[in-house]
Amino acid sequence: MLHALRITPDELQAHFERPIAAVERKRLLALVERRIRERIPAAYLIREAWLGDTRFYVDKRVIVPRSFIYELLDGDLQMLLRRPVRRALDLCTGSGCLAILIAQAFPDAKIDAVDLSSGALKVAGRNVVMHRLRSRIQLIHSDLFAGVSRRRYDIILSNPPYVDAPSMRRLPAEYRHEPRMALAGGRDGLDLVRRILNQSRARLNPGGMLVCEIGHNRRALERAFPNLPFLWLETSAGDGMVFLLEREQLPA
Repeated sequence: MLHALRITPDELQAHFERPIAAVERKRLLALVERRIRERIPAAYLIREAWLGDTRFYVDKRVIVPRSFIYELLDGDLQMLLRRPVRRALDLCTGSGCLAILIAQAFPDAKIDAVDLSSGALKVAGRNVVMHRLRSRIQLIHSDLFAGVSRRRYDIILSNPPYVDAPSMRRLPAEYRHEPRMALAGGRDGLDLVRRILNQSRARLNPGGMLVCEIGHNRRALERAFPNLPFLWLETSAGDGMVFLLEREQLPA
């Protein structure tokens, strides 16, 4: 509705009483019809999505931004840090939303934002330019750590593909408009998470940390890595979505 009426969220209250013009009504109903008939996520229809107070450009080359990690950037993570964040890595950056929010949360940090999809990196590049962060965020086409193997970071954050195979088969129509490679995490949803866990230690500075979102896979992850002391961070969806491990706790 806001998009159709050309209103920003912070302008909404001032427009509550004004009538909707015929051209605005037509534009709004056309969007609603497509949303219902084609089951396209609203973010793709309006080429816009928000995480918190921050706006991002999106299209079908990336999943719609919805990471719980952003909730932690200004709170729990700041308190848990063992060292200043001068260099950060965002694995599976997609639209670049987390890389941009990391840059806002850690104003002294340089960020590498990695993705295997060249299309996603083009979207991320558009967002980096929009938020005027080209001097601080480097976009890298890479399969996880392959393109940054010589670099070391103070913090690695990732919202990787983690939907397991049974869930992929049951996805509603809306999710089928999103890139499959950004969702599918293999049989148990942990294909990429395993690689991240097994490779992160060598890419972190002493005292650094890994923060990773895994959806509803906490039980499967703890079965797969029974000896790792996962710290589960509280989010609006509970304490089973995002884990933290310090470098020294990660597999050698």
